[in-house]
Amino acid sequence: MRLQGTTEGSAYGTVHHCGRAPCHPGPLYQAVSEESPKNCQTPATQVIDCDLCYLMTSGTGAPSLGPKGFLTVNFVVCQLFALLTAFWFRLYLHPSKTSPFIRHVVATLLGFYLALFCFGWYALHFLVQSGLTYSIMMFAGLEHMHKLCFIVALGYLSFCQVTRVYVFDYGMYSADFTGPMMVITQKITSLAFEIHDGETSSVSHLFLVLSSSPRRMPNLLEYLSYNCNFMGILAGPTCSYNDYMAFIEGTAYQPRHLETNGKENGKYKHTEPSPKNDIISKLCTCAISLAIFLSVSKLCPVERSIDDKFMASTPFILQVLYLYLSMLATRPKYYFIWTLSDAINNAAGFGFNGYNKDGTPRWDLISNLRILDIEFATSFKMFLDNWNIQTALWLKRVCYERCPINPTAATFLLSAMWHGVYPGYYLTFLTGISMTMAARALRHNIRPYFLGSTTHRSIYDVITWAGTQIAICYTVVPFVLLAVGPSLKFYRSWYYCIHIACLVLVLALPVKPRHLRIKEEQQQQNSLQGGLTEDHNSHSITDNNCNQKHKAT
Repeated sequence: MRLQGTTEGSAYGTVHHCGRAPCHPGPLYQAVSEESPKNCQTPATQVIDCDLCYLMTSGTGAPSLGPKGFLTVNFVVCQLFALLTAFWFRLYLHPSKTSPFIRHVVATLLGFYLALFCFGWYALHFLVQSGLTYSIMMFAGLEHMHKLCFIVALGYLSFCQVTRVYVFDYGMYSADFTGPMMVITQKITSLAFEIHDGETSSVSHLFLVLSSSPRRMPNLLEYLSYNCNFMGILAGPTCSYNDYMAFIEGTAYQPRHLETNGKENGKYKHTEPSPKNDIISKLCTCAISLAIFLSVSKLCPVERSIDDKFMASTPFILQVLYLYLSMLATRPKYYFIWTLSDAINNAAGFGFNGYNKDGTPRWDLISNLRILDIEFATSFKMFLDNWNIQTALWLKRVCYERCPINPTAATFLLSAMWHGVYPGYYLTFLTGISMTMAARALRHNIRPYFLGSTTHRSIYDVITWAGTQIAICYTVVPFVLLAVGPSLKFYRSWYYCIHIACLVLVLALPVKPRHLRIKEEQQQQNSLQGGLTEDHNSHSITDNNCNQKHKAT
């Protein structure tokens, strides 16, 4: 495997002086040049000559765009093996044929096998993290259990990220075993908060609605199966514990069986919906995304945006257009990995989410993205809500809705800590805070003027689409470049113009305080619940009258 570019060693394999994301092969397929990368004097802006086994991907994902590692050959092999195994798991270990105990055991053992294959003995960290937090759940008081699990899980993840990058593996080639730990951290903390919310009466109604509280404390096998099953051990996504248990026990289809018009009739359909069509569709999406990435990404590397010659000879408007195209060429790799992971879960029978109005089954319970909504997003929030959906929900449930002071900043900070220790992550999320606040102020104050006619709304959508795409690209450049120097060089080339614009918008445009927005939302929910209660009472009275008439007859 030949690497071109000025490089230096890193825990992620190879970090390029231009700020490009590091690359490395997996531990079972390490193919490095016999010549030391440090002796290579090729210009830093030259594109790295990488083939499929160095395909960049996030592995676990985030509500932002930067790469987190490289998709190695052993990762591809494991995911394809998991896909085939998932079909076997659904057909031959179906809940109607096998007990939940056997399904838990098989899913857990296969997950550990894939982890050992990809990460070697680093996979033991998955057991250590799960064991520490399970001990807290069993022995800590319910009042503080969720907080302790959150601190220990996130702290252990951060410890592994710091030591892997700056202590043990600096300058060595090793797989990023902290990628799966990021998903396990999500699952651990989600379960801890769900248990706490379901057992304490002091939690607000909003949290109880959002949480699907477990019926009981999971045993160790169930806990390990939830965290380390073979469908999601490598690339997630995270999911609710109750949803996973319903999948294992075979009860996932019952509460979501709907009539073709989308309304419940109190009866369950006898036929189990097939995920075949959705799996085929998602695998086609994977193939198209992979083909686009391999053919287009090398033509538009993000690093060219900070090349001195490029910046000096290219008009600013063309630099903006190039930045958009380079980020557009970067996204298909995430579409590939997340859609493949979703297809694996569907093949195992996990992910059923009821029926559409036309009667077709939905298999998007744990889907991680909506591609069309991402590419045609007309607001910063809309983009983030459809990008890495499960992580966004996790951040919302464990941080945003619980933080009493500045939840937006706290959520972005948690996301940065969860991702890792590279400075580019923090630059991206600090920029994201200002972007979110400015977008919120702009939407609340400007949007009402464009709702008068269809033409005005169309004009507004076009303008906000272009602004959203530019803002996203501007925000995530440090996530791709990772290092401080190249990131600040890029922002300087833009004269920090979007940072300044965000500051002006936040200071100039009024935004309703969060506690007032929450109060209005609660009033709307109360009015809705009041209407449902009255409707329920009227139905109850009608039913009683009917029963009395029936008895009299």
